[in-house]
Amino acid sequence: MRAYLQLVRLPNVFTAMADILLGYLLTHPSLEPVGEFALLLGASSLLYMSGMVLNDYFDRQQDAEERPFRPIPSGRVSERQALALGLGMMAAGVALAWVASFVASDPRPGLVATALAAAILVYDGVLKQTPVAPIVMGACRTLNILLGMSLSLSVWSAPYFVIAVGVGLYITGVTIFARCEARESARGQLALGVVVLLAGIGVVASLPTWITGGEWPAFRLPNTWYLFWALLGTMIGYRCMRAVLDPQPMRVQAAVKNAIFSLVIIDAAACLAVQDMIWAVVILLLLIPTLTLGRWIYST
Repeated sequence: MRAYLQLVRLPNVFTAMADILLGYLLTHPSLEPVGEFALLLGASSLLYMSGMVLNDYFDRQQDAEERPFRPIPSGRVSERQALALGLGMMAAGVALAWVASFVASDPRPGLVATALAAAILVYDGVLKQTPVAPIVMGACRTLNILLGMSLSLSVWSAPYFVIAVGVGLYITGVTIFARCEARESARGQLALGVVVLLAGIGVVASLPTWITGGEWPAFRLPNTWYLFWALLGTMIGYRCMRAVLDPQPMRVQAAVKNAIFSLVIIDAAACLAVQDMIWAVVILLLLIPTLTLGRWIYST
């Protein structure tokens, strides 16, 4: 069982859930209707896990040399089982999204989930070793947040895209940073990753400048808003810069893990721009299973 939990990167699944919570709460006053929200949450979780499984399936030969302890090269999960699990989870995730579309009489959840599944397949199976791979990975995160927003009763406006694109840019930077985590990384590549992920944080932090009318909570304490993002960026950047200065695999992997888990904090803070504190706390609570399981199951 543990091999399968490692294969799907279980601790990281809660970061995908945080994206859905953020997207849904950007476009709804609460989690009502709960049934539709649950369908989106399930779809996102399955799609994320499918991406992790297929990632290891397509990387199985490289992992046999660099990470022989992983489930597939170690023989704990066969190649055939991994492929079936990955494709099955992907199909189930897309199906749940289309059920949400049927229930809500809105094609957007199904269309976004289908696009997300296609992006996952393209990343894992075709583009992962190319220079555009980090951009595709970032696009997957953007699509995941858009999946959370897909049942919005109104047309998506600029502030929503700012948050989705900002988070996607952040993950693009994390992906650049993590590309050679199994061996000693090039300092230039690590530094580029830090610049891009901090730019993503900056895009999300710029949210108030995209809002007209000043009705969102982000306008209530603008100085506090910007100070928070500066502190968060400094904390994440500090961990990453330590790895830039000493690019050993263990230090780089620790920085990657911290950056991935910090996505929950980013989602919670972005939610705080439009919602009351209680909903930001709900998202932050996802850190509990993320950090707890992260001690037992690797996440990179």
